[in-house]
Amino acid sequence: GTLVTAPVALMHLWMFIAPGLYGREKRVVLPFLVATPLLFMLGGAFVYFVLMPMAWPFFLSFQTSAEQTALPVQLEARVGEYLDLVMALIFSFGLCFQLPVLLCLLARVGFLKAEMLASKRRYAIVLIFLVAAFLTPPDVFSQTLLALPLYGLYEISIFLVRRMERS
Repeated sequence: GTLVTAPVALMHLWMFIAPGLYGREKRVVLPFLVATPLLFMLGGAFVYFVLMPMAWPFFLSFQTSAEQTALPVQLEARVGEYLDLVMALIFSFGLCFQLPVLLCLLARVGFLKAEMLASKRRYAIVLIFLVAAFLTPPDVFSQTLLALPLYGLYEISIFLVRRMERS
């Protein structure tokens, strides 16, 4: 419901704020308002169409039968727990996919430069993997599936900040 209503809510928020902005301010803010829900939905779609189909067989691989071990491990899936996991992942991936918007806004204000982002790449990789470790289930597989797109978004952010600095 949040994914479907977010664009409508953002449109109403824009219609409320836009009359108080100058033309130049509108041109600065509008691309960020368009990119924010699109990137959030891209993060949610990534979870639903990439992460869950790849992670679910990985999680199921921990099952064992009575013939394999003395104590069998069986999945006792509950719909509520599954939905809680999926919704938490969609929300956290959607927020993490806002990285280009955040970095571009900080560059627009003057807190960041493209050269600084490029020179601190090693620290960004470590930070990205730490964030991925906290936001995903406790396995390296889903952590890596969050960290790789985040690193790609970091590189895209460097490119976008360079373009903003030129113009």
